[in-house]
Amino acid sequence: MTATDSNTLNTAAAAEAVIPAASRAERFTSYDVEAFEVPGGREENWRFTPMKRLRGLHDGSAVADGEVSVAAEPAPEVEVETVSRGDERLGQAGVPSDRIAAQAYSSFTSATVVTVPKETKASVPTVVRLTGPGEGRTAYGHVQVRAEQFAEAAIVLDHVGSGTYADNVEFVIGDGAQLTVVSVQDWADDAVHVSEQHLKLGRDARLRHIVVTLGGDLVRVSPTATFADRGGDVEMLGLYFADAGQHQEHRLFVDHAVPNCKSNVMYKGALQGEGAHGVWIGDVLIRAAAEGTQTYELNRNLVLTEGARADSVPNLEIETGEIEGAGHASATGRFDDEQLFYLQSRGIAEEQARRLVVRGFFHEILAKIDIPEVRERLAAAIEAELEAVNA
Repeated sequence: MTATDSNTLNTAAAAEAVIPAASRAERFTSYDVEAFEVPGGREENWRFTPMKRLRGLHDGSAVADGEVSVAAEPAPEVEVETVSRGDERLGQAGVPSDRIAAQAYSSFTSATVVTVPKETKASVPTVVRLTGPGEGRTAYGHVQVRAEQFAEAAIVLDHVGSGTYADNVEFVIGDGAQLTVVSVQDWADDAVHVSEQHLKLGRDARLRHIVVTLGGDLVRVSPTATFADRGGDVEMLGLYFADAGQHQEHRLFVDHAVPNCKSNVMYKGALQGEGAHGVWIGDVLIRAAAEGTQTYELNRNLVLTEGARADSVPNLEIETGEIEGAGHASATGRFDDEQLFYLQSRGIAEEQARRLVVRGFFHEILAKIDIPEVRERLAAAIEAELEAVNA
């Protein structure tokens, strides 16, 4: 074999190594649980997830023996209903794309539907608090948030308590509507939560979707954004803080299938303690018909102690050259020594300097949460995390 042949083979092998196993355009979806094979953990969609900690959600052995309590504090202009699974509105935002999501869809008995009527601006945020079924129990659920034509509102989904929970959450954003959503996963230490979130935007609709994950033994949130018509604009933000032994996984998919839409993704995570594991997967697909698309995705991870691990995989697939712009970036690192030195050189103690660095790291996300009580609560939670290890 000549040197040229060897180089050619090495180049081909390197190229093959970075090609994804399958295009996201071919992603399989179904409401039927049995249409999905039982995952073993080696599949691309599951390779970072500790399967044994899913408590049978993935293989059908997790039988619902509890219920999630739903308590709503709606704005005066917003309607909150409990509906049967036969309600014709359910399923409009998207179809389950993995076995757990399909299991959750086929297993819930009633759903919570939050509706912001057309041409209505909600005066205060609507809070929906979901409390787990309790330690040792399993539940499945379904929530749908509807912002009708030209509506404007802020919705907080607050997940607390114990137990094992899998659900589908839908966001149906009508033409010209503007919606801000904050999904908080502040579970107890024993909780397992696997959630698929479906975001569907109408013509000229705007959605700011914020995921905050702080608690739980294992939390896996998978938001998928799709556009029903031109002019949609989605901003997907995330903040996560994993402690020792916690597994926090966020899998995003933005499907640009129509022209002239925008998406911006920014997730930031901090990890501390032995076995803390953060996973972020960001997939963006720009289909051939999606001319004029503008998109960018960013993930940053800050590893605070030894023994913590962050996996970050941004993917961008483009099928047309007629776009406004597209890009992605990802980085994982420890404290910036220059920042620490700068602060300490001005008389700030090392412990306080580290706190300031972490606060600054998360500030960009927190500043975009324009619900003061939620923003203050999350800032306090971050402080409590730092105090736990005397950071």
